[in-house]
Amino acid sequence: MPKIAALRNHTKVSRRPERPYEKERLDEELKIVGEYGLKTKREVWRIKLLLTKIRKRARELLKLDEKDPARIFEGRALLRRLHRLGILEETKNQLDYVLSLTLKDFLERRLQTLVSKTLAESVHHARCLIFQRHVQVAKQIVDIPSFVVRVENVKYIDLSVKSAYHPDGPDGRVRRKKRKNKGGDAGDEDL
Repeated sequence: MPKIAALRNHTKVSRRPERPYEKERLDEELKIVGEYGLKTKREVWRIKLLLTKIRKRARELLKLDEKDPARIFEGRALLRRLHRLGILEETKNQLDYVLSLTLKDFLERRLQTLVSKTLAESVHHARCLIFQRHVQVAKQIVDIPSFVVRVENVKYIDLSVKSAYHPDGPDGRVRRKKRKNKGGDAGDEDL
């Protein structure tokens, strides 16, 4: 019986840049990391690789004849997936629009970005809330900031019921300590 480690798929999810010290690219990546609150530049490289693979597949499909069943079937599947994730608008229903996708289109669909626009004070605060399991998407606690939220689940992003930040949630450490010291009800105070 082979070991489980031998059966794993070892494909890389990110690719380093060919020129590591190119000033324009370094400045652009640093700006993106700061704007979207990413942890490392590897997160940018991972999304760039994903974008490259999607564009490459779209170019290959555009080379085929319009009546080719592979182009019709796979093209619709690619467009449907991008529509469901909200990366491509519903009105843009052709493969040509896939080639015009940018890195920011993908970064706008991350859970961290969406939480920073609604529940958090900043992108860094949003990352902390997600990582500390205070955020749920459709009754499922998600602790991955890079989680790509589908269009139909955006309205279900909320604080977890188990979170101390939720109005009906349990008391947090500070509130419990104040209640213990006062001996009364400190839950109504603004902390």
